[in-house]
Amino acid sequence: MTGVVLDASAILAWAQQEAGHPVVTAHLRGTAAVAVSAVNWSEVVAKLADAGSPSVTVRRALAAAGVELVPFDADHAERAGAFGTATRSAGLSLGDRACLALAAAAGATAVTADRGWAAVSPRVGVDVEVIGHPQA
Repeated sequence: MTGVVLDASAILAWAQQEAGHPVVTAHLRGTAAVAVSAVNWSEVVAKLADAGSPSVTVRRALAAAGVELVPFDADHAERAGAFGTATRSAGLSLGDRACLALAAAAGATAVTADRGWAAVSPRVGVDVEVIGHPQA
């Protein structure tokens, strides 16, 4: 796969029409493959539940757009674990590293609303697209 892997923050920005949502919409309507790690989907479900919103509507919309929900397998777990040292100073969570691990395995760009990822991109060898903030 080449294309993009959506972080939970990017999906939430899109679902809630927050800053950066047009970028995610463009990816969903584009011709490149779009995927999300099951770990990041779990984060989205939790955030939507906290807000009292059903996740089924978002999941259906993502499925209709052809987004692949990718299981968190042993390879992704090992990559995410190995990224710990390189991402610790930026405070990336396991979910963040799961997204980066899937992007690395797929040769894809990770799409996030978390500005801290830009600093770790060269350290983990994954292209990162930060949405919702002016690019410096």
